[in-house]
Amino acid sequence: MNLLVTGGCGFIGSNFIRYMLETYNDLSIVNYDKLTYAGNPENLKDIEDCGRYTFVQGDICDFDLVSSVISKYNIDTIVHFAAESHVDRSIDGGYEFVKTNVLGTFTMLDAALKNGIKRFIHISTDEVYGSTPDKPFEEIDILNPSSPYSSSKAGSDLLALSFFTTHKLPVIVTRCTNNYGPYQYPEKLIPFFVSNLMEGKKVPVYGTGKNIRDWLYVIDHCRAIDFVLHNGIPGEIYNIGGGEEKTNLEITYKILELLGKDESMIEYVEDRKGHDFRYSLDFGKLRSMGWEPEYSFDDAIEETVNWYVENESWWRPLKERKA
Repeated sequence: MNLLVTGGCGFIGSNFIRYMLETYNDLSIVNYDKLTYAGNPENLKDIEDCGRYTFVQGDICDFDLVSSVISKYNIDTIVHFAAESHVDRSIDGGYEFVKTNVLGTFTMLDAALKNGIKRFIHISTDEVYGSTPDKPFEEIDILNPSSPYSSSKAGSDLLALSFFTTHKLPVIVTRCTNNYGPYQYPEKLIPFFVSNLMEGKKVPVYGTGKNIRDWLYVIDHCRAIDFVLHNGIPGEIYNIGGGEEKTNLEITYKILELLGKDESMIEYVEDRKGHDFRYSLDFGKLRSMGWEPEYSFDDAIEETVNWYVENESWWRPLKERKA
């Protein structure tokens, strides 16, 4: 397999590339990344000399470059992670989200079609469904996104599926719950809270802190994508969840506990605009095919927090650059 991974210098993409290279010996990967603020080459520094790994800096909106890379490296499979993904940034300014997530995805699909790609995995999010007051969302449920970010991802999902319906491009869409683990950009909740506490700063909790998310360890997400890559059916959607629903306060208290801090380090702040109360996915479809998450939340969150504690040299330059 000759695999093109877009956004491979990001959090999930870099973990996926490392996972695939460690799991398979007969696979080559081209990492295609624009290196925006969240794309960090340091995420893959340990494998940059691997003979089966190639990095190409490029924009997913650049059709000619995408096409030339597919042709040059005989790409037969694409896993498309590249996206603008931070909700708060999309609320402050949504143009880049629409450009990257919608136009960029269209460009990738068009290039895949014209170059005869055999499988295209489009990575999406549970946020496209919106908030649920009761039952978890299934793949057949309607989309009801709340932010410019989730709306742009919903648009990209529909584009991807339309390329299957219209052109029979072998597209599969996956939608995952909140990921956590090593190499996550420090504006996201867990690394942001850990780094703040290490700096002696309080952690900002939106509203009452009772909003609920399902948490999925990033390696389980990588395993699920790999499973779908080999077992999924083109034209289908697969929800990927961790089965670990927690309130934001529960996450906060767990981080405080692991770092030996108390709740005096919590600062409640004004709630986010359009803040969805609960994201929840029914991933029974994937379970029925034989995939299950392997990592418990308690074990994986401790491992994750320890990683950020031990890798201050990784996150501190990113946090200082953002400031």
